[in-house]
Amino acid sequence: MIWYPYQQMKTMNEPYHITDARGVWLYTQDHRMIDSVSSWWSVIHGYRHPVLTAAIREQADRFSHVMLGGLTHEPVQKLSARLESWLPGDLDYCFFSDSGSVAVEVALKMALQYYVNRGEMRRTKILSLTHAYHGDTFKTMEAGDDEDYHFILEAYGENPHVIHIPTRIPALEEAFRLWHEQLNCLIVEPLLQGAGGMRMYDLSFLQRARKLCDKYGVLLIFDEVATGFGRTGNRFVADLVLPDILVLGKALTGGYIGHAVTVANRKVYDGFYDDDPRKALMHGPTFMGNALACSVALKSIELFEQNHYMEKIRRIEAVTRREMEGFSDPRIREIRIMGGCACIEVRDPSVLEGYQSFAYRRGVFSRPFLNCLYAMVPYIITEEELVTVLETMKAWFRR
Repeated sequence: MIWYPYQQMKTMNEPYHITDARGVWLYTQDHRMIDSVSSWWSVIHGYRHPVLTAAIREQADRFSHVMLGGLTHEPVQKLSARLESWLPGDLDYCFFSDSGSVAVEVALKMALQYYVNRGEMRRTKILSLTHAYHGDTFKTMEAGDDEDYHFILEAYGENPHVIHIPTRIPALEEAFRLWHEQLNCLIVEPLLQGAGGMRMYDLSFLQRARKLCDKYGVLLIFDEVATGFGRTGNRFVADLVLPDILVLGKALTGGYIGHAVTVANRKVYDGFYDDDPRKALMHGPTFMGNALACSVALKSIELFEQNHYMEKIRRIEAVTRREMEGFSDPRIREIRIMGGCACIEVRDPSVLEGYQSFAYRRGVFSRPFLNCLYAMVPYIITEEELVTVLETMKAWFRR
């Protein structure tokens, strides 16, 4: 029996059984629907893309996986070199893993050990944001701040090692004033907080955060698992404000295979580079640097660049703003749009009950959560398909 995610198994609705997928479309035996959420925000090129499929097949004909412990291979070398040349600043040192959550765990572990290696044993605290979501493994849950996902941690009581602040500069400055000597990192989902409610905030907060981290010697971590590869309307938010550690996942492989990477700058890397074996990063996911995942990631980046995806994302945002202009309803608290993300936040979550079935009947797959009805569409979507998604969202309130 399958145990499904984020579901009470006793009361869950039967999931839609997908028999095929192509472009932005998911197919059941007798129906088709536009995937408006890109399989949890990852399938940016759509389904069954011939270039990505060919990359996996060609690599599988050679080998699918070898471990990176004592071994290496061309796909992981090429992907590491591609990211080194593609990412901003000196974000050059790639530690691969098999999921975004694990990649964030690696980032948090790097930040703590960076200071342990320097003999700064007091720097045990993490500064994070309210409404943060960084994954469902235990340390990422601690860094997160969403009672709907992480309420299990109440069993442990208050965590002395994590501080949460709102995305307001005075709160940021006060946290650094009080805790800077004990902080090892500030971790953020830059500009767009995804699973915590598609919350959007201003770049000035990150700019101030960078200055404070520099002033007090604290590492800045950007969790761009969800925001990377154009979702905020920027290629990466790291292009605007440079972190010390960048975490990528989801769209890294175009959503074809689970894979992620934690990318450190030279300062962080040098903090582990030593004759002392105890200063090594003692971490190693079995499937890190998986050859299939690296091969498809290389092609995914190539498609992103060659097909001018940033222009596609700007068009998605422009059409979304046009279609949502002037739309309102008393049940709606706010409509937020940023890059390839559109969110209708309602005042009462019960307003969204039944929307998934409603959208299905109109040929759209959607998965509202909390009090958010949102779309994060594949970037290859046509204007007509995008308008269908947005009209379906609006039609729910016009019934």
